[in-house]
Amino acid sequence: MQVQAAVLHAPQGALALETLALETPRDDEIRVRLVATGVCHTDIAMIGRPFPVQKPIVLGHEGAGIVESVGRSVTKVKPGDRVVMSYNFCGECPSCHDHATSYCHDFAGTNFVGLRKDGSAALSLGGQSVRHNFFGQSSFATHCLCTEKNVVKVPDEVSDQTFELLGPLGCGIQTGAGAVINVLKPQLGQSLVVFGAGAVGLAGVMAAKAIGVGILIAVDKVPQRLALARELGATHTIDVSQTPDVATQIKRITGHGAHFSLDTTGIPAVTRQALDALGPRGVCGFVGGAAVGAELAVDVRDMMIQGKTLRGIVEGDANADVFIPTLIQMHLQGLFPLEKLVRMYAFEQINEAIADSKSGATVKPILKFTTPTT
Repeated sequence: MQVQAAVLHAPQGALALETLALETPRDDEIRVRLVATGVCHTDIAMIGRPFPVQKPIVLGHEGAGIVESVGRSVTKVKPGDRVVMSYNFCGECPSCHDHATSYCHDFAGTNFVGLRKDGSAALSLGGQSVRHNFFGQSSFATHCLCTEKNVVKVPDEVSDQTFELLGPLGCGIQTGAGAVINVLKPQLGQSLVVFGAGAVGLAGVMAAKAIGVGILIAVDKVPQRLALARELGATHTIDVSQTPDVATQIKRITGHGAHFSLDTTGIPAVTRQALDALGPRGVCGFVGGAAVGAELAVDVRDMMIQGKTLRGIVEGDANADVFIPTLIQMHLQGLFPLEKLVRMYAFEQINEAIADSKSGATVKPILKFTTPTT
């Protein structure tokens, strides 16, 4: 079938809206008509640098849509089901067997290469292959293919208006909320500091508020985002452009340092601040796309004597089949106001949405598809 897709032809280039050919789903594949898809900083990172994906490719990995057709071996969903798509994994390695799929031994191969496992491509332009399968979906298109591993059915009680918000649960929102709920696991009344008040960090703030964290501090340099963090539940905010010693300020607020900290910036110097802000036996989690080969200098003596822990986190340690429905229920109960992070754009405005995300004008852009291709 013919589909419309936003194609990246070269690093740092604008995405080009083009008509591509999409193959019929194979036995294990699911064709989804996109209703909406989030724009994630991982997409932006892939646009801005040549590593690790060859071009041309269709990006996008926070898709929500309607199942149109399924292969013969698919039983998890059926045509007409509304679904959210998440990250991909091999299902065969030790991590996958241990239900730690976000640490799949072939995470790069299954999410970033842009081809099926057998090296084939389901998309083409003028007879030439176009890479897809980005995070098992490539949702910057009116239609995409995914599999049972990375598709999650949306409950029937979710309204169509709410459904349009749910794509980002598949990656960025899942990452921030999961880092707090699944990994750090703060107890009632404990303290948490979130560095970076973007979509991932604010998802962490919302999750922390929902589970009853006591002192909840958001750290950023953009006043509007700090104001939003307060609206979402932060008890304190710190503007790093006005505060020369963030760690000292956090210890002043918390008394002995925070129980937990979460760095969402991917900047090693900020991760160091998040470590320094901890009290005895504190735990620092970090997410974000640090540059390849980036190194972090730590105070080894402080880490040992204070019993601190540093923990890398991918996709919020989330099992999407379990965690995405949990976040949906939290949203329906008013505990997770995702809509406060979002600005909607038409799919044709994708380059504008990316620019607004990069500039900070929009916390979480979501692209809406209004004219399905058949």
